[in-house]
Amino acid sequence: MATPDDLEKRFTLLTATARYDNLRAREALASWARDESGEADPYAPPPLTKEEALEALALGEVIARKAAYGRQLAVRSARAAGASWSQIGAALGTSKQAAWEAHSRWIDDQAERHRRDGYSGMDERYTAAARVLAGKPETDSNVDLNGRHAHAPHRDTDREE
Repeated sequence: MATPDDLEKRFTLLTATARYDNLRAREALASWARDESGEADPYAPPPLTKEEALEALALGEVIARKAAYGRQLAVRSARAAGASWSQIGAALGTSKQAAWEAHSRWIDDQAERHRRDGYSGMDERYTAAARVLAGKPETDSNVDLNGRHAHAPHRDTDREE
């Protein structure tokens, strides 16, 4: 039986989604391909086997994991580009606190993965840099990838006279 951990190594987000879509479409076509008497259409695809149904279930988990990882990379990119936690929270449809907490949990998870196996996740140096970049939501200060604070120009002092 395919597990999410096995499939995660074999599929990218794109290929996992394509396989998942293929299995779901086939299942949908098979379930609708019956005539009035309940007989299956001989030209319709067969329903999923138990193994394929379990593969689809595991692929759904792989897709969720990979999408969540990509989301957190996008959060890092937004922070590196100068976005505040308020802006990131708004882009995610949540509060700045919830966005920051989710990202902090992701950083913790990446550090733990690296501690467990020594190669996946983020090592101590990258974890520390990620924490500096994340900052704290209550200050909403922007920090670049080198840990320097990036301040936006002040409206009153930077206007032309």
